[in-house]
Amino acid sequence: MPEFSKDEAAMDVVPPKRVDEFVPNTKVTILLNGKAADAYEGELLVESLTRVDKDIIPHICYHSHLMGPIQSCDTCIIEVDGKLVRACGTRATENLQVTTTSKRAADARAEAFDVILGNHMLYCTVCDNNNENCRVHNTTMMLKVEHQKHEFTPKPYEVDMSNPFYRYDPGQCILCGQCVQACQTVQVNETLSIGWELDRPRVLWDGGMQIGGSSCVSCGHCVTVCPCNALMEKSMLGEAGLMSAIPKPSLDKMIDLVKAIEPELGYGAILKVSETEAKMRETRIEKTKTVCTYCAVGCSYDVWTKERKILKIVPMHGDANQISTCVKGKFGWDFVNSKDRLQKPLIRTENGFREAEWEEALALITEKFTTIRRQHGADSIGIIVSSKTTNEDGYLMQKFARSVIGTNNIDNCSRYCQSPATQGLFRTVGYAGDSGSIEDIAKAGLVLIVGSNTAEAHPVLATRIKRAHKLFGQRLIVADPRTHEMAQRADLHFRPRPGTDLVWLSAMSRYMFDHGHADSAFISQWVNNEGDFRKSLEPFTMEYASQVCGVSIETLEQLAIEIAMADTMCILWAMGITQHTCASDSSTAISNLLLTTGNYMKPGCGAYPLRGHNNVQGAGDIGASPDKYPGYQAVEDVAIREKFEAAWGTPLSAKNGLNNHGMLQGAYDGTFRAMYLAGEDMISADSNANWVAGAFEHLEFFVVQDIFFSETCRYADVILPGAPALEKDGTFTNTERRIQRLYKALPELGESLADWKITQTIANRMGAEWNYKHPSEIMDELASVSPIHAGVSYERLEGYNTLQWPVAPDGTDQPILYLNGFPFPDGKARFYPVDFHEPDESPNEEFDLFLNNGRQLEHFHEGNMTYRVDGIRHESPERYIEISEELAQERGIQSGSWLRVTSRHGTLKIKALVTSRVHGKQVYIPLFSREGPVNILTGSHADTPTHTPAYKETAVKIRLLSENGENPLKSLNFRYSGKPTPQPGVEIERKWKRPDYRFPGETTLVQITAAKN
Repeated sequence: MPEFSKDEAAMDVVPPKRVDEFVPNTKVTILLNGKAADAYEGELLVESLTRVDKDIIPHICYHSHLMGPIQSCDTCIIEVDGKLVRACGTRATENLQVTTTSKRAADARAEAFDVILGNHMLYCTVCDNNNENCRVHNTTMMLKVEHQKHEFTPKPYEVDMSNPFYRYDPGQCILCGQCVQACQTVQVNETLSIGWELDRPRVLWDGGMQIGGSSCVSCGHCVTVCPCNALMEKSMLGEAGLMSAIPKPSLDKMIDLVKAIEPELGYGAILKVSETEAKMRETRIEKTKTVCTYCAVGCSYDVWTKERKILKIVPMHGDANQISTCVKGKFGWDFVNSKDRLQKPLIRTENGFREAEWEEALALITEKFTTIRRQHGADSIGIIVSSKTTNEDGYLMQKFARSVIGTNNIDNCSRYCQSPATQGLFRTVGYAGDSGSIEDIAKAGLVLIVGSNTAEAHPVLATRIKRAHKLFGQRLIVADPRTHEMAQRADLHFRPRPGTDLVWLSAMSRYMFDHGHADSAFISQWVNNEGDFRKSLEPFTMEYASQVCGVSIETLEQLAIEIAMADTMCILWAMGITQHTCASDSSTAISNLLLTTGNYMKPGCGAYPLRGHNNVQGAGDIGASPDKYPGYQAVEDVAIREKFEAAWGTPLSAKNGLNNHGMLQGAYDGTFRAMYLAGEDMISADSNANWVAGAFEHLEFFVVQDIFFSETCRYADVILPGAPALEKDGTFTNTERRIQRLYKALPELGESLADWKITQTIANRMGAEWNYKHPSEIMDELASVSPIHAGVSYERLEGYNTLQWPVAPDGTDQPILYLNGFPFPDGKARFYPVDFHEPDESPNEEFDLFLNNGRQLEHFHEGNMTYRVDGIRHESPERYIEISEELAQERGIQSGSWLRVTSRHGTLKIKALVTSRVHGKQVYIPLFSREGPVNILTGSHADTPTHTPAYKETAVKIRLLSENGENPLKSLNFRYSGKPTPQPGVEIERKWKRPDYRFPGETTLVQITAAKN
C-alpha cells in the first residue's frame, strides 16, 4: 500500500519569500490617484488600496495575507509609476505613485476578467452559489460587464462527484489557484495542483483527475476559498437556491434561455434578477456563528442552516483557525439530525427502557438522590461533568454537586488524558494551560512534539506547524513510536521505547547544564530549586538514556544540539505522554527542560499540552475536579471555601472528593451509591472497560445525560436527552485557553434540552432556588468567583471576539503567560525533580506485543458522533489493528486478515492492516470502534498522582484466525493510495509560460504580410 513518504514531503523545497513574512511596522505615504494615502513599507498594494476603499479595484485570486499573492487572475492591475502591474504582486514604498482610475488600467482589468468569463458560464440565478459571495458574479457587476468577448467554451472534463462531501466542476473553474494555494501553503496536505501544461488546464488531485482515492483528507480548505461554484459542498447542491433543485433537464433549459437573451439584454439586467433571488434566499438560510464540537483546537465558523438542514460551514474569522477546518469540523455535523438522537427521557424497566415524560423522570431522580443522600450521606453520590458541553453547563453541574448534593465527588474526562499534564504544570510554572497561543507555536524556531499524532488528533493546529516548517524554516522534531505524518515531515524523528520519555527528557536537561547550554541568567532570576534539580539529574546521562530508551547516542546528541541551537522552542505533548504510569513526572520533565533552556516568558516558546475534547480545558477551568473550585482554587483552603459559601449561600464540604476512579472503586466497596453523568461514554473511554461496567452494575441509581444511547447508557436507570452545541448558547475554552462564544443555530430536537436547563431543574426540585434564564447569567456568576475569569462576559465575547484567561476585571487577557513572572508567591517558577520507573505492564514471552492506541483523523474517539455522518462512515466504516510489515511477514498476516487480540485484561476480534506506520512488535488500534471499545484490552494501572489510566502500557498477543476479509482500508480513504504532489504554491510562472497567455494591457503586435505582385 503506497504511503506518504519523506521524499514526497517537500523537505528541500525553498519557497519564494512570502507575504506572510511581512509585519506592518513602518508607515509610508503613497500617492493614490493624486491624493496622499497611508500604507506600510513592504505591504502588498492590494492590502493598502482596499483598506482605503474595499471596492477600489477588483481582485479575484487574492484571498488574504494568509495565502499571499497568487497573481493568476490579473483583475487587480493598476498603474504604478506609469507601469501596469498587479496590485497583489507589488509592494508599497515611500512616495509610490499609484493610479487605479486610468483608462489603461481599467481596460487591462476588463481584458483580464473577460478571459475569466471564457472559463466560467454565468447562470447565477439558478446557481447554488448565488449567495452574494461569488467573486465572478460580483466582479461582473463591479466592472459593469454587459457582454464578453471571449466566448465560453466547455472544458473536456466531467464533473467530479467522487468525494463524499464536495464536488469539482472543471467547466466552471476559473483557474484562480486559490484552492491549490490553500492546500499547498495553508493546510499543507499538498494534494492539489494545476495542470498548466494541459491543453485545457484544470485542477488536479495528486496529479490526477479524480478526487476520490487521492491524498485529499476532505479538510475543506479548497471549497472554502473557491471564489465561484467550481468547488462546492454537496450539501448545498439543489438546496441553497430557490430554483436550483429543479430537474437537470429543466435547469439546463433555463441556463440556455439566460444565455440566449444575454446578447440583447446584457448581463446587467440578468444579474439584477440573480441579486434579487440571492436576497430572497436570505429569508430561509440562517447563518450562525458556532465553535467546533470535536477536538480542542477551537475552530470557529458560521454554520449555514435551512430549517434543520446544515448546508455548509464557513470559516473565516476564527482566531484559532482563520480559514481552516478538518473533515469533522467542515463536514461532520450530520449527527445533529441523526435518527438515533435521544428525544425523550428513558426509564429502565425489567424489559429494557421505556420512554417517559419529563415530570416522571425528574420526580424519580429527585426521590432517588434525596433518599440515597439521607441514608448514605452526600459523599455516596458523584457527578461526572462532560468536557463536550459548555462552560456554563459544566459550572452548573459542579455547583449542583457542591451546593445541592453537598459533595466534592466531581470529575471530568481530563482524568483520562490531561490531568498529568496539568499536574506537571502546577508543579513547575503554576497555570494549568498552554503557555501561549497557536500563533506562538507557528512562530517557534523549534517545535518538539512528544507522544502526539498532531496531524490527526489536532489537524488544524498541525497545519500551522506544517506551514511554518515548509515555508519559514521552522525546525520540527518528533518523538513517537509510530511514523505518522508529523514524524514523516520531521527533521528528526526518533522512537523511544514506550514509557521511557522521562529519561531522554531529563537527559536533555542534564546535557544543557553539562555543556553550558542552560539559560543561567533566566534560571538565576526566575527559577527556584536549581540545586536539588541538578542533583536529581545525575543518573540521566546520555549513555543511560540510550540504554533505557533504545535510542542511539548519536540521535540523542543530534536532538540536544537542535534544542541548544533553537532561539525559541515549543514542546507539544498529548496522550502518548499522559497515559503512562509516570505521566505526571514525564509532563514535569517537559516543563523542567523548558525552564532549563529559558523557554518561558517570551513569544514563540513554552509548554503546550494538547487538550483532547473541545472543552476539556474549560471543564477543568470551571471546577469539575474533586479538589479544585472554579479557577483552580483549592477546596481545602478555608478562605476560598468561605468565599464560595457566601456566593452560593450554602455550606460546602471541607474535604476533597473522589475522582472518577475513586467513585468506581467506591461502587465496588459499597460506599458509593449513585452517579449523575453527562455526555461521557465511560465504558468506551475509561480503562479496563469490563471493570468499569462492573462498577456501574453495583450502583444503586445511575443517571446518564447524553444525545445518543451510548454503551454507558446501557447501565443507566434514567437517561435524559441533552442537546448538542448547535442547539444552545454558551462558551467553550480551547487548548490555548481561548474562551469563545457559540450561538444557538437550531432548536432543541424533540423534547431534548440544553444541559444547563436540565441541571437547574433537578437542582430546584432538590431545594435550590436557581433562576438562570440564559447562559450569560451563568458566565457572569463564574466571573464573580473565579479570578481567571474575572473580566469575561458575553459582551466582550460578542461574535468572533475571544479572550484567553486569565482575564483581568477590565477585560485584559493574557495570550502569553508568565511575561511578568509566575503565579507563585515569589513570582518564580520551580524546578521539580522526578525519578524514572519502568512501566507497570510490559511485553513478555506470552504477551509479546506492545499495544498503542489513539485517534484517527476521520473519527472522533469511539465514533458516537462521526459514525453517524454518512460521508465519514463511507470513507472509514470499520476499525482495524495496524501491523508492521516485519510482523506481518513473520506471521503470515495480510491486510484483511482476522486476528484475535488478547491482553491480560480482555480480548477482541479485529481485522489487520499491514502498514509501515508501526514497527516491529508494536501494534496500534484507533479508538474508533462500533464493535466495542479498545479499552477492553487495557488494565487498571495508572499514573499515581492523578489516577489517569496507563492506556499506553498494554501488552497483547495475537492469533491469526482462519477467515480472511476485505482490506479494512477502503480505496476511497486517503491512506490507501494517496500520493501528495508537494509544490511551493500555485507555480503561476508555469501559466505565464503558456503560449496562449498575454499580460493584459500589453500591446499586441500586428503581423504584416507583404502583398504579392
